[in-house]
Amino acid sequence: MLQTNQLKRALADGKTVFGLLNSIPSPLLVEMIGYAGYDFVILDMEHVSVNPETLENMVRAAECAGITPLVRVPNATPEAILRALDCGAQGIVVPHVRNAAEAAQAVAASRYHPHGTRGISGGRTTGFGAINLPAYFERANSEIMVVAMIEDREGVDNLDAILSVTGIDMVLEGAIDLSQSYGVPGQAQHPTVQDAIEKIAAGCRHRNIPFCAIPRDSSQPMTRKKRDAQAYLLGDDRGVSFRAIKAHLMTFRE
Repeated sequence: MLQTNQLKRALADGKTVFGLLNSIPSPLLVEMIGYAGYDFVILDMEHVSVNPETLENMVRAAECAGITPLVRVPNATPEAILRALDCGAQGIVVPHVRNAAEAAQAVAASRYHPHGTRGISGGRTTGFGAINLPAYFERANSEIMVVAMIEDREGVDNLDAILSVTGIDMVLEGAIDLSQSYGVPGQAQHPTVQDAIEKIAAGCRHRNIPFCAIPRDSSQPMTRKKRDAQAYLLGDDRGVSFRAIKAHLMTFRE
């Protein structure tokens, strides 16, 4: 059954929230992230191969651990979004949103009439038919989040039009892809890239839409907190795990 979206509640209350990208498709790891105290986890289907059964069990693990599960879909097609939401995800993260049309497509695919065109399923989100459908539709439209990733120069240029689309609940920056789009691949701290991120943050502030930053050095979290970010994606579990395992070994080798 669709649960209360605690992430959406926290953002509405003005709280600062912290998440982690899940790149290791394991329900156990998702459960660990939840019990570690993160507010949300983004289950990656853009760069990671995840079978539908595993994804559904990862969402269940998030529910058990009290963490909000979002799914980064490969693209904004209704088919990809429907698969993620029907497994119980409480929101989607759409990569490479470049214009208002793509943003509107993502919103429409994520919500039921009268706010969208999402297909109807009698699966786990509806209690396998135990929930009154009109009531479920209303609740789903209220709880499901749509997060737009701005990670292309075109997306920055069309930012105001994208943010004007009703139903965008949060915006996530993508500095690495932005660096490539601006001709400085891999240079997330390049002034041109950082200027683009500042434009995204300012646009979100103007539209009163939560902005999610990805800190890439120790000075960034507080800097962003003083400015525009209300949410932080603190890297991915793959990188965090690798660094922790390597550091653990070095304590014995030294």
